[in-house]
Amino acid sequence: MSAQSVLFDAPGPRAQRINAVVGIVGGLIILALLVAIIYGLRDQLTADKWAPFLEADTWIYYVYPGLWMTLQAAVISVLLATVLGLVLGLGRLSHNPVISWVTAVFVEFFRSVPVLMMMLFAYYFSMFVLRLPGDFLPIFGVIVGLTLYNSCVLAELIRAGVHGLPKGQREAGLAIGLTQAQTLRSILLPQAIAAMLPSLVSQLVVILKDTALGYLITYPDLIRSLQNLSAGKGNLVVAFIVAALIFILINFSLTSFARWLERKLAGRRAGGKAVALTQLPIDPDPDEPMYGDSDKYEDPASYTR
Repeated sequence: MSAQSVLFDAPGPRAQRINAVVGIVGGLIILALLVAIIYGLRDQLTADKWAPFLEADTWIYYVYPGLWMTLQAAVISVLLATVLGLVLGLGRLSHNPVISWVTAVFVEFFRSVPVLMMMLFAYYFSMFVLRLPGDFLPIFGVIVGLTLYNSCVLAELIRAGVHGLPKGQREAGLAIGLTQAQTLRSILLPQAIAAMLPSLVSQLVVILKDTALGYLITYPDLIRSLQNLSAGKGNLVVAFIVAALIFILINFSLTSFARWLERKLAGRRAGGKAVALTQLPIDPDPDEPMYGDSDKYEDPASYTR
């Protein structure tokens, strides 16, 4: 099968030249903008601004604690969002119209509300209604906001994965006597989760980045910790550059893992469909039976893995 895109024809020589020129010009413009930005911030990028990050105390008392709080909120939110997303996904796929409708309203509502608004609502709700201690308010707001939004996204990913499966999967489950719910749980859902696993892993990047919104409700994440550092060192720009580099490193690792997982699952699915043709007899004796008491040839059912 050709690697040519099905959306448009491959560009010809003239289009390739135009694309090359546009790419070069665009790259030069971006490079010029970067140079202009660096030149404008030259007073904020001097060696003395970077010096605090060469000290162990900076990493022990600012970077590591902030990074730990960021990862802590992200991990807890991922676990809760995964569980709630699975429940919501099953609700969206339910054949009970009441359950399906209520779940759909819940999912569409929280998918439409900004994450920051949910964090603020959870923060003030826990303050005035739940009366939580002050130290728990920021992390409660961050976790609730991230969990509600991302669980709805995961629910839609699961629903899309189930609907993307061949209809024969559902029909096969019903044909062997399973109910609709049993077919969903035993046959469709495991395949959908496996198919959508790379997308689920990629969603972790979104959750990790959104933890930075907790800065606005005084959550002591990496951004706030480095801002506190810059208040005494006067290196706000450098501190935010270091924070950005840390986020890029973590998110790049997660994205690379998602791509590796996608290739792994694609190779496994392709390998599972292959038939071991090399096991077939090349020139069987027509006078000797292939089945029955003869053990010279294997049962053809064993050829398909």
